[in-house]
Amino acid sequence: MNRALQLAALGNLNAAPNPLVGAVVVHEGKIIGEGYHRACGEAHAEVNAIQSVSNKSLLSESTMYVTLEPCTHFGKTPPCADLIVQHNFKRVVICNLDPFEKVAGNGIKKLLAAGIEFESGCLEKKGRHLNRRFFCFHEKKRPYIILKWAESADGFIGKKNEQVWLTGSISKQLVHLWRAEESAILVGKNTAIIDNPELTVREVTGKNPTRFLVDKNLEVPNSSKIHSNESNTIVLNSIETKQQKNIDHIKINFENGVPTQVAKVCFDRNITSIIIEGGAKTLQQFIDSNLWDEARVFSAKKTIYKGVNCPTLKGTLEHSEKLENDTLNIYSNPTA
Repeated sequence: MNRALQLAALGNLNAAPNPLVGAVVVHEGKIIGEGYHRACGEAHAEVNAIQSVSNKSLLSESTMYVTLEPCTHFGKTPPCADLIVQHNFKRVVICNLDPFEKVAGNGIKKLLAAGIEFESGCLEKKGRHLNRRFFCFHEKKRPYIILKWAESADGFIGKKNEQVWLTGSISKQLVHLWRAEESAILVGKNTAIIDNPELTVREVTGKNPTRFLVDKNLEVPNSSKIHSNESNTIVLNSIETKQQKNIDHIKINFENGVPTQVAKVCFDRNITSIIIEGGAKTLQQFIDSNLWDEARVFSAKKTIYKGVNCPTLKGTLEHSEKLENDTLNIYSNPTA
């Protein structure tokens, strides 16, 4: 199962909104086939694992280890549970049950009805962490929300009305990798105007996330980089709903709270994860609404003496590491 989880993680850049799934076929203690879900719309892990087995006659005497309950519905691909039954596997072991309502236990029922031995809960905690975006989306009906910011040694996130770079090149590359791993990224109006960010992937190879801009009164100029055709942009505002090329304006009720509105739009559009990248006011809104799951905070050695205070966060420190002159701390939200 550890190997299946390793394989599943290889789909991290392209599988969303589908879950990360890996599968390993074992015959008499030896791995004879393996596969993972490479990209949304492509073959599932179980299919790839079965196809990789050279001697298919061994499958009826084999065990499949798969990180998520085999699907039972027709989506962009046929049901994996049917394929497992067709090959008459002796046994199937999974990490996690699938929370998606079209599967949710039906895969187990189909396997048991066919007389296939079944076991669940193997490395369950690891499986849930790997697919935390997928589980959050289907169980909480909202995207997995990641907060990200950098702060100076003296506790500022930046200067008012002035762009300031606090972190080094390795931290920048890592941020671009994170963008490629998540479905969407969001900034507020002030950040869009002051920093004029593209919010795209340039330092690594990967897909650009959907960009969210919170711009209540539509003050961000159309010439800003966030409106470029490098990716789709959703502009949350209080004035209009319209779509033009890659820019989608959505009118929302700001009195209901921006974080709640963002979560709803993401869920409605099948966006399973989003990075909240700034600024301080926007980040604090998500913290105060308790709508966040993970916070990634860079602490730089640079001091700027005055500026915008960094957000105030209470979370559980899960990981800390040095990146050149920067320190990265990752927190989880124990009450989310």
